[in-house]
Amino acid sequence: MIFKQLFDTKSSTYTYLISSGKGREALIIDPVIENVGEYINLLEELDLRLVKVIDTHIHADHVTGASKLKDITKCTTIMGNHTPTDAVELKVKDNEIVKIDKLSIRAIYTPGHTSDSFSFLMDKYLFSGDTLLINGTGRTDFQNGNAKDAYNSIFNKLLKLPDETLLYPAHDYKGEKVSTIGKEKKFNPRLQVKSVDEYIDIMSNLNLEKPKALEFNVKSNLKLGSI
Repeated sequence: MIFKQLFDTKSSTYTYLISSGKGREALIIDPVIENVGEYINLLEELDLRLVKVIDTHIHADHVTGASKLKDITKCTTIMGNHTPTDAVELKVKDNEIVKIDKLSIRAIYTPGHTSDSFSFLMDKYLFSGDTLLINGTGRTDFQNGNAKDAYNSIFNKLLKLPDETLLYPAHDYKGEKVSTIGKEKKFNPRLQVKSVDEYIDIMSNLNLEKPKALEFNVKSNLKLGSI
C-alpha cells in the first residue's frame, strides 16, 4: 500500500493520499486548493491515477481542492449524504463502502463538529476529519455543530473501535501526526468526562475565535472549491 500524509501549514490541515499500489488507482482525503499542484506532482512521481477524492465535511478554515482535482484528473468527488452541497457527485451513507483497487474504506457518520461530518475507516486506519483530534476534539459552535451529537459520535462510534486503530485527523496544531484510539481514551483531556452533560459544558465554554474567512470558505466549499 502507498500512504502519504501531507500538511498545509496555513490551515494546519492534513491531506491523505492512499493507493493499494496494484492497479495504480489513488484516493485523496481532504485536499486543500492551494496544494493541488503538489498533489498532482506526487501522483505523477508515484505513477498513480487519482480516481476518487473525499471531503470529510464542509470545511470552514480552508477551501477544498476537490473541484480543481476533478477538473484535472476527472476523479469522482465524494462526501457523506448529509452534506448540504449538491455539487458532489457521490454521496455515501453511514457504513457504505468506498472501494479503490483492493482497498475498502467504510464511511461512518459522525456529526457534531458539523451536521455533515463523516469519518472514514480503512482497515486499522481511521480518518476522523475534525470529529476526533489528537488530544482534542472538533469544536461544535458553528455549521449546525452540536456537542451532544459530537459526544455520541466519539464515545458511541469512534471509541468503540479497537484500541490499536490508528487515528489520522484532518488537523493538528502541535506537530502531532498520528495517534491511536487507545491513547486518546487514556490521554485526550476532552475525553476524560463522566457524562454527556460534562462534555457539553466543556464544549460550550471553549470561547474560540472563528476561523478567518469562514463565510468565504464555507461558500466556496459548498461548490467544492469552485470559486
